[in-house]
Amino acid sequence: MSGAAHARWRVLLVDDHPIVRQGLGRLIAGEGDLEVCAEAGTVREARQAIRDHAPDVVVIDISLKEGDGIELVKEVRAHHPSLPMLVLSMHDESVYAERLLAVGANGYIMKQAATRRFIAALRRVLEGGVYVSEAIGARMMHKPAAGGSTPPTDPIQRLSNRELQVLQMVGRGLSTRQVAEALHLSIKTVESHRLRIKRKLELATSSQLVQYAVNWVSGK
Repeated sequence: MSGAAHARWRVLLVDDHPIVRQGLGRLIAGEGDLEVCAEAGTVREARQAIRDHAPDVVVIDISLKEGDGIELVKEVRAHHPSLPMLVLSMHDESVYAERLLAVGANGYIMKQAATRRFIAALRRVLEGGVYVSEAIGARMMHKPAAGGSTPPTDPIQRLSNRELQVLQMVGRGLSTRQVAEALHLSIKTVESHRLRIKRKLELATSSQLVQYAVNWVSGK
């Protein structure tokens, strides 16, 4: 990371909602040593912005209409091993935080968090640390050793990362073909994922799966 060479830390905002990017931009503008160097609304735009603007930190929403935030985190970590990433999401941290840290994120904060927590989280990852809420940090500290863990009580936690991606896209209204194109999978593979999701969530029909996915994505 080359932040020490800059007068300000350069922040790239990746979120498909312009109003969210504007709000985050205002928070960052209030800090004398931080600045937004670029914004992106899709995975493709994020890749280009990283190449063009060389940010010191990337703030990523994992729910992107074009592409997938989890895959973006994995891709950025593979190509930019030292670039800090803070995930900012509306989704329950108990489902996503540890998954995102495992694939390369440096922190996870929910959008409902207070303003001061966002800036604190951003500074934590810029300094080389890891940011999660106190609740998630405590859970990670006391997590049972491999082989001694108990089955998750929340059915969502039974899903793999790929199944979560598929569920999220179904909830945003994407067809099986559109999900396949977005994730670069075959239609048959996506259909297999949908079957496993239904089984794990104990849903009998495709319409129940769609309704569940829509409610989950909207936070109902």
